[in-house]
Amino acid sequence: MKKLTYVLIPSLAYLLLACGGSSDSEYQITPADLEGHIIELSNDLYAGRMPFTDGETKTLTYMEKIFSEIGAEPGNGESYYQDVPMVSITSKAAPTMQVKGPKGSIELKGLEDYVLWTQRIEEEQIFEDVELVFVGYGIVAPEYGWNDYQDVDMSGKIAVVIVNDPGYGQEGSDLFNGNTMTYYGRWTYKFEEAARQGALGTLIIHETGAAGYGFGVVQNGWNGTKLYLDNRGKDIYQPKFEGWITSETAEKLVDLAGLSIHELFQQAKTSEFKALPMGLKVSSSVSAQGIFDSSKNFIAKITGTKRPNEYIIYTAHWDHLGIGSPDASGDSIYNGALDNASGIAAMWALAKGFIEGEKPERTVVFLAVTAEEQGLWGSAYYAQNPVYPASQTVANINIDGLNIFGSMRDMTLIGKGQSDLEDLLDAVLSEKNRFSTPDPTPAAGLYYRSDHFNFAKIGVPALYVGAGTDHVEFGVEYGKQQMADYITNHYHKPSDKYDAEAWDLDSAVEDLMVLFKVGKKLSNTTS
Repeated sequence: MKKLTYVLIPSLAYLLLACGGSSDSEYQITPADLEGHIIELSNDLYAGRMPFTDGETKTLTYMEKIFSEIGAEPGNGESYYQDVPMVSITSKAAPTMQVKGPKGSIELKGLEDYVLWTQRIEEEQIFEDVELVFVGYGIVAPEYGWNDYQDVDMSGKIAVVIVNDPGYGQEGSDLFNGNTMTYYGRWTYKFEEAARQGALGTLIIHETGAAGYGFGVVQNGWNGTKLYLDNRGKDIYQPKFEGWITSETAEKLVDLAGLSIHELFQQAKTSEFKALPMGLKVSSSVSAQGIFDSSKNFIAKITGTKRPNEYIIYTAHWDHLGIGSPDASGDSIYNGALDNASGIAAMWALAKGFIEGEKPERTVVFLAVTAEEQGLWGSAYYAQNPVYPASQTVANINIDGLNIFGSMRDMTLIGKGQSDLEDLLDAVLSEKNRFSTPDPTPAAGLYYRSDHFNFAKIGVPALYVGAGTDHVEFGVEYGKQQMADYITNHYHKPSDKYDAEAWDLDSAVEDLMVLFKVGKKLSNTTS
């Protein structure tokens, strides 16, 4: 796998800086453009906007209504929709897992110690006395001279892997990308590589800092439903199960094996590391039921006046987590107001601006994708089956949540150095005496966790920004605290609701106007 870095042709970025766009007086987004749509899409009646549910139907119906009312054209021929063939798999893991080792045996508790699921739906997946192999970070990266699976046959064995990559926690190091996560650190990669190695199953060791979120986020998937692209007819090996264990559980397993977890983790950070059979045998099971159906991407467009066959694509995901485990108050509906009803409201406001203001010379597309929360599946399907050719797509601008934390001097640039669109962003920000800053939590791998990544993988320059941290009134520490509070208390929780008193939609508008102007400049460039 090559390092995933994609850039515009250098001359294009500089040409864009000189291009005009709409002035503030031509079109101005207002908080009222956002508020009503956020409230509507995060209403309990939408039941958390889970694909394959009535919440999907209501969400799509509402989007078609509001986009068609302002004159946005259907984006897929005469339709606003792109079918995304998927399978909905509901897993049921055994409540316990038995582990035997040279120092005795222990019983692990489901949900508390581990979370398991399976993509196999043909029969119950039972595994008895299966060997655990510690494979470090579970990475095969020839460009780094790295192969954690070298000289080990994983057939019939379970891979135990560390989340993130060897550069984690090593600021300024040249090991991988230092403290900035590479794709090799992403949990999705761990499962992909273990499957390529023929592992019977995979257990990722969770750690909050390295993962970028607490184990509670993982627990949300316990005996729940996950969505995947429909790969029937393709020769793709699926392990019996995938899952996570807590760091405390990992310590129990290593102690049972008579090993030192500190020493194992240190060894795993070197290219000389060799996969280590742990001398442990594991038994448990997981079963699943699957439903094959199609979810939908929503696509609207505004046809360009001069270069209609060149495209700027704004993306946001319309889905959230549906109904799940109740919180302390008993609320079990994951409304996803910020994540990502706010993004859909933002795209509608942007579309309104392109329609009411100066018409774009290039076609501007508004792509609301499905199943982002399940693994970026809607954008992955679009990237594999693009309605608009990638070679004619100038840029992707992704919106996954708005800034509701107050006016910031900066905007956070997720994945700094990935494309020359950053130059254009900086030029627009400078007009307001603002600036971009790198992701303050690069170890969390945010660049690989939203829909722009699937565009970058097919060579489309992609831009993804987040709320800044340098609060105009209260400074950087306050800004960081606001984001940390959201991640800890509201991210992927039922409490992600719209709160008129707590949310600052004026700051959301400020940031959204920046993305509007970036899109205007891109849509009207002559290059």
